Amino acid sequence: MDETNQYAAAANEETAEEELELEVSETANDAFPIEDNVQAHHSQIDRETYFTELFRLQHELVKLQDWIQQCRLKVVVIFEGRDSAGKGGVIKRITQRLNPRVCRVVALPAPNERERSQWYFQRYISHLPAAGEIVLFDRSWYNRAGVEHVMGFCTDEEYAEFFRTTPEFERMLVRSGIIVLKYWFSISDEEQEFRFNMRINDPLKQWKLSPMDIEARRRWEDYTKAKEVMLAKTHIAEAPWWVVEADDKRRARLNAIAHLLSQIPYGDVVRESPRLPERIRHEDYARQPVPDEMYVPERY
Repeated sequence: MDETNQYAAAANEETAEEELELEVSETANDAFPIEDNVQAHHSQIDRETYFTELFRLQHELVKLQDWIQQCRLKVVVIFEGRDSAGKGGVIKRITQRLNPRVCRVVALPAPNERERSQWYFQRYISHLPAAGEIVLFDRSWYNRAGVEHVMGFCTDEEYAEFFRTTPEFERMLVRSGIIVLKYWFSISDEEQEFRFNMRINDPLKQWKLSPMDIEARRRWEDYTKAKEVMLAKTHIAEAPWWVVEADDKRRARLNAIAHLLSQIPYGDVVRESPRLPERIRHEDYARQPVPDEMYVPERY
């Protein structure tokens, strides 16, 4: 095997290893007992097909990233959905191979006292992309249409004002040259119950379940009504909603990434392949030894 193929093979192995680690961490508790008629968490796509398609799509994402940089596009992608719908898993797969200086994730905590006194959209504006950037919102200003409304964190007047303002706010973003894509990840009642039980029974995932998540589970129907109102009032031509069927995590990831790629026309960016220069060496240079006590113990 020549050197070029050797490097390519090593890179492919590293890529597969990274994704396998993520996959194993997310499926380790799939043996949790559930009702016989609830099998959605078992993917209809086998692992080999999933990996093959995921790596192909991630290669296309890198091409899209280069195109966005070259054409100085500004892209906002909003990910919304119920707790445990799989938004984070999709975002991980999108960003996994991309330059964090080009593609960044925004996941804002609950607003502080000062932010609550500001115009509602104000704290999101500073995170909008500049030319050549992609911003992925892991939850967004649509918190007001969901958790804030259902849990009573906003008034009825603030809720109504949100729906009056949001369509025009997003039209303003689009008129300013920002591409706005909005995805709702849809899971069934039974699948969410399964995923919540997985988290409860996995010490590595219990941190993902907050008291708010538990309460949201109890209020499933209230969230369903809020989602229906949100989609009806903010599905606009300039920034439509796209619904991702997410009971099958693998399919949801592939479908969401493929759709995202289809929404922004892009092409190949021709780049000159970098070449490593010869390293400069000096005869009077000698590498100094590191004291033994500074080394991390090799336990593995």
